[in-house]
Formats: sequence, structure tokens, C-alpha cells
Amino acid sequence: TAMAGDQMHVLSALDSAKTQWYHFTAIVIAGMGFFTDAYDLFCISLVTKLIGRVYYTADGASKPGSLPPNVSAAVNGVAFVGTLTGQLFFGWLGDRVGRKSVYGMTLLLMIICSVASGLSFGDTPTSVMATLCFFRFWLGFGIGGDYPLSATIMSEYANKRTRGAFIAAVFAMQGFGILAGGAVAIGITAIFRSRFPAPPFAADPAASTPPQADYVWRLILMFGALPAALTFYWRMRMPETARYTAIVAKNAERAAADMSKVLQVKITAEQAEMASPVDKPFTSKPFGLFSGEFARRHGFHLLGTTSTWLLLDIAYYSQNLFQKDIFSAIGWIPEAKTMSALDELYHIARAQTLIALCGTVPGYWFTVALIDVVGRFKIQAAGFFMMTAFMLALAVPYDHWTAAGNQIGFVVLYALTFFFSNFGPNATTFIVPAEIYPARLRATCHGISAASGKVGAIVGSFGFLYLAQSPDPAKAAAHGYPPGIGVRNSLFALAGCSLLGFLLTFLVPEPKGKS
Repeated sequence: TAMAGDQMHVLSALDSAKTQWYHFTAIVIAGMGFFTDAYDLFCISLVTKLIGRVYYTADGASKPGSLPPNVSAAVNGVAFVGTLTGQLFFGWLGDRVGRKSVYGMTLLLMIICSVASGLSFGDTPTSVMATLCFFRFWLGFGIGGDYPLSATIMSEYANKRTRGAFIAAVFAMQGFGILAGGAVAIGITAIFRSRFPAPPFAADPAASTPPQADYVWRLILMFGALPAALTFYWRMRMPETARYTAIVAKNAERAAADMSKVLQVKITAEQAEMASPVDKPFTSKPFGLFSGEFARRHGFHLLGTTSTWLLLDIAYYSQNLFQKDIFSAIGWIPEAKTMSALDELYHIARAQTLIALCGTVPGYWFTVALIDVVGRFKIQAAGFFMMTAFMLALAVPYDHWTAAGNQIGFVVLYALTFFFSNFGPNATTFIVPAEIYPARLRATCHGISAASGKVGAIVGSFGFLYLAQSPDPAKAAAHGYPPGIGVRNSLFALAGCSLLGFLLTFLVPEPKGKS
């Protein structure tokens, strides 16, 4: 039909369009959700430390207060559950009403909730934590919506030669979010430390947390809204993606007009005839998500993208947990009672930023540089394989690493597991679902895969929090937890997850260079 012909012209023109300045602005506009996500994840571990000191220090206690395990689980858990819900809901909505119409909503939600979580009101610990949890749920909901929408929008804007790199670059905005989180936390605590000096906890428990410290965590959380607010105007001006308009809304002229507004593609008849044909002709009858046709064509793909993302996040998020213990073990961070509240915040922020700078951030950009050269499959398989290898290298001689003098080696291996998850499955599990599903179901399937990843994050954060506790009941009880299997066995379990991820990677096709 003529209509299918029109669709083909628009799409092949997009596939072969030159990379332009607009593609780069789109990265920043689309990547803001990930920026906010990473900023928030980075800061919340610092914030909970400070809240513990401000609201949970008992009079006459020998060491500074910390959040009780159930409160700490709630603060992190509600954000994950919010993200998971947002991924499923906005993924479905993005396919129903279009990417653009819901795209401003997610950003607005993030801006409002970042500010609101800093304003958590009340004078009792319970009321502060309850309002904080409420707003963190909705912050997560907005962040979750951004996963399927940003990935889909970027994959539909890009041409087929450099599509992987552009989706990876959107995801790599997380790296900037982590660094911004570190910079803001270090900056704000440094200012407050010089204005309101305080003695260490051991010297004077009450004075070690100046009343102004309560503003510090609120300011850190509220700063997260700034970058999102700055990109809101441009996000509202982004046109609907041409692929959605042409294939789902079936309006080829409008798609061509929209795209030529932002991309310099004038779609003329001659160009359309010269352009390469699209890989698969459009199916006459569209099939739904729960149809046999979908199961036959994409069933194994969906199993592959959901299971690999789940396994990756179990490993990725449980590693975040080991950070604090690792820093204390190496002596990067002195014992809590030898510092004032703001000193502690400053030290942790500095150590986490350093790890991010050396391990996490470079990994993202290696992916951006190599994904369209090497391909998604090889990067993901090699990444899972290396993660397994490094985790075993940490676990087998675990007693050697914890002995005095060997901590530097431990940190290097630890940073390498982070590097190979970002130059590996952390990036590719985000990219592939945005490329391999049909346009009508693209955002939905990406949302399902991402939500499956968040289930892994919940398992990684909470399951391993309990598992990693010492098997000796007395030691575990000191932290308020039941006895677990210990860090060494947890590392073996994580290596197992990574190995399984390596095997399941074989279910996922290679979309490199395809329309």
C-alpha cells in the first residue's frame, strides 16, 4: 500500500540520517532522568548516615546513632518499588498515547519530589521518615517512567550506524549524576563544616552534630531537582518520535514534518528511493503483547532481556552495599565516633566519589565508544564473564584481602567489577530492549525488562544486606540483624549470578547496525 511505502521512506531516511548537533542535545534532554536517578542513589546513602546522627542518637550512647535496619530498608525500598511501578506504568502509557505526551510528566514528578523530599517535615524521627519515604516513592515513580521513555525516544531518533552509542550516552548521564552527587555533598558539607565547626563524637556527643546539620541533607536532596528543572523547557519542545507517529499513529507526513524541524532530513521522493530498504516489511496484522505471535517471535528475547537485567542488578546493587564496609576496612574512613557528623559525611562522599571516578564512570564511556564497533552481545557476555572472574578473585582468597596491608589490591579488584558492569551488562541490558521489539510494544517491553531489573535491585539491596551479615549471631546482632552467610559466601553467590547472566546472554539477538 501507499501508506506502508510512506512509512518506509520516513524510516529509511531516519536510519541513514547523518549524526547532527540535535542528537547531542537530545542526549542531555533524555539523560536527565538517569542523572537524577544516579544523583539520588549516590546521595541517599550519605543522607541516611546523617539522618541517623541527627534523629536517632540516644542520650549517653557510646557510638553515634544510625537508622534502625527496618527504617533504612524502607527509605531505599520505597524508591525501588516506586521505580518499578513507574517503569511498567509509563512503559505501557508510552506505547498507548505516544512517547512525548508522557515525557514531561516524568520530569515534573522528579522535580517536585526532589524538592519535597528535602522538605520532609515533622519534629519526631517517625514523621520525618514517613514524609521522606512518601516523596521518595513518587520520585522513584518519575525516575522509573524515564527508563522506557528515554531509551525508546533515543533509539527512535538515532540512525542505525550510531544508535547504540547514543542510547549508551543517555545511560552514561548516570556517571555525571554520581559525580554531581559527590560534588554537591562535598561542597555543602565543606561550607557547613567551616561555618559551624564541631568536636568529634567521642569528645562531645551532643555538640558533634550541630543543629545546622539538619539543613545539610535537605539541601543535598533538593539540589537534585536543579538539573531536571533546567532541561524541562527543552523536553517539552521535543517532537514526537517519527517512528511512533509513522508506525503506531500511522501519520507519515506529520512524522516527516516533525523530524525535519529538528533533524536536517528533508525527505524527498528521490532520497526515499535511494535509501536502503527497511529490514522487515510491516506485518499486515499487528500482534499484541500476550499473543502467540509475540511469544513465537520475541518470547525468548523477552526472557533474555528480563533475566539478564535481573541478574545484573542483583550483583550491581549488592556491590553498592559493600562500599561502606570496604572503606572502613581499608581505613579510608576513620571510626564513626572519632568524627563529627559533618566530618563523617565529608569523608564518605570523598571516598565514594573517588571509586566512581576510577571504576564506574570510565566504564560507561568505554561502552559509548565501542558498542557500535564490537556489538552489544560481545560487550555483555565479556562483561558478565569478567564480573564472575573478579568476584571469584575477591571471594576465594577473601582472608588474604582482609589481612592488614592487602587492602589496596581488594579495592582495585572491587573497582574492576564495577568497571566491567558498566562496560558490560549494566549498559547493554538498557540498550538492547530499546532496539529489538516492534515499535507498538517497544516502550512496554523495555519497561518490563527494566522493572525486572529493579526486582534484582531489591534482592541485591535487601537480600544481600541480610545475607552478608556474619554467621556468628553475636556479631550480626551488634548491627541489629539476624546471622547471615558472611561476606565471602555472598561474593560466591554473586559470582554465580554473574555466571548465569553470561549464559542467559545467549538468548538475546545482536541488533548492531540493523534498522
